Amino acid sequence: MDDHCLDRPVWNALVTEHAGFSTGSLRARCFERDISPFGAACDESAESLSELGSLTASAGRLVLAQADAIICPPSASLTMMTPALQMVFDASKLAQRRGLTIRKLDPQDAPAMMALATLTKPGPFAERTYVLGEFWGIERDGRLVAMAGERLKQPGFTEISGVCTHPDYLGHGYAKELCLMMLTRITGRGEQPYLHVFTSNEAAIALYRKLGFRERRKMHIGVLEPA
Repeated sequence: MDDHCLDRPVWNALVTEHAGFSTGSLRARCFERDISPFGAACDESAESLSELGSLTASAGRLVLAQADAIICPPSASLTMMTPALQMVFDASKLAQRRGLTIRKLDPQDAPAMMALATLTKPGPFAERTYVLGEFWGIERDGRLVAMAGERLKQPGFTEISGVCTHPDYLGHGYAKELCLMMLTRITGRGEQPYLHVFTSNEAAIALYRKLGFRERRKMHIGVLEPA
């Protein structure tokens, strides 16, 4: 398979659309700590791995997501690695929305977003993750009970992420409705939506297939800690 910007999505976000939120060196970069724990090297060369190891030592815990197998760099420990699927949306049309009331979230919603993400664990989420793109939510009983948003961006591509629902409000189709909203917004800008999902999350994979996503390729998700 030819190299594609989504094969190394974190790196290609950090050096393009999200360059303003990144820090690091020529060959290894990461997001600002209060935005996201994601980091990446540009390749698996000895020079890049050395810089990634130094970045881990200075920045702390880093989450990696890439198509290539993850190689643990010097000065770091690979404490977790798990397989995931990268799925891209390529349906010719969107399913019809139910018309639930969905509100665009803003910085004032950050504490509620963080609390919901901490409870439901949809993936890496930090205090200022919301600055990476649009986030939308559904409220019930005066509180945020479901949300979805945009995370990694590369030219022409936007990742849907942070899809989660409070356990007390499962079974109402909120995740589907929010995903349809995100798909409408992203495709309306002429970009291709994509997402990542752990291979063990069969229910989510089934939902995304129904919405028009297809598997693009398998990915490696890993966590680096300072040695």
